[in-house]
Amino acid sequence: MPVINHHREGSGEPLVLIHGIGHHWQAWSPVIPELAREFDVLACDSPGFAGSPELPEGTPRTIPAYAAAYAAWFQERGLDRPHVAGNSMGGGIALELARMGVVRSAHAVSPAGFWSPAERKYAQGLLAALSGLPGPLRPAVSAAVRTPLGRVAIAGTLYGRAWQTPGDEAAATLRDAWAAPAFAAALRGFDEYDFEHGDELPGSIPVTVSWGSRDLLLPYWTQAPRARAALPQARHVTLSGCGHVPFTDDPGLCAAVIRRAAGRS
Repeated sequence: MPVINHHREGSGEPLVLIHGIGHHWQAWSPVIPELAREFDVLACDSPGFAGSPELPEGTPRTIPAYAAAYAAWFQERGLDRPHVAGNSMGGGIALELARMGVVRSAHAVSPAGFWSPAERKYAQGLLAALSGLPGPLRPAVSAAVRTPLGRVAIAGTLYGRAWQTPGDEAAATLRDAWAAPAFAAALRGFDEYDFEHGDELPGSIPVTVSWGSRDLLLPYWTQAPRARAALPQARHVTLSGCGHVPFTDDPGLCAAVIRRAAGRS
């Protein structure tokens, strides 16, 4: 069974939060206090990232394989069809969990899988440059992202309002991305994933797709329309002014959309 490090807070129906490639559960910190008022929140480190060990040897580092690992973890933890929200790679995982029928609702935030081949290569190239930054340069970059101007320059493709992201969180994101043993393999795994067959998702499972209007990694203006076409039965939301990782850009808006996706008014 997979071992998944997680932060747990609140009470109510279970709500599992899944980050994107190279990230960590703390990406969700700005929205957790609001969500924990109504949900038993489990914010997770995906296998091979931050505090979670890698998937077993021989397991592909692909979005469907990660979804299968989470489904097994739900069963092991006694989580009976939790709500799930995922960002980026985690958004693709959330949609695959809905396809498997093991969640009560699925919310995909700027999900992977709605790219063109060129857009996928573009995202892989940016992320590979981040994770492969030479060691001697890393202290200077870590110091730079602790400043508002540095965050805008270095992390502007991830955050719509990078200056609002706490410097310590930006530096910790870089640290965990550089240290993640699964990063390179998961990035290669994107080659094998395009979201297809949206009609296979069970109609009984509510699906929400939200996208930051300033997402520069998986661009909103091309990929959000593809998501709408592939999932006409889903609820589609534009996160105005937000980037690819939107939770520090507008915590109140993001929390409200997550709550509604899980059936709260």
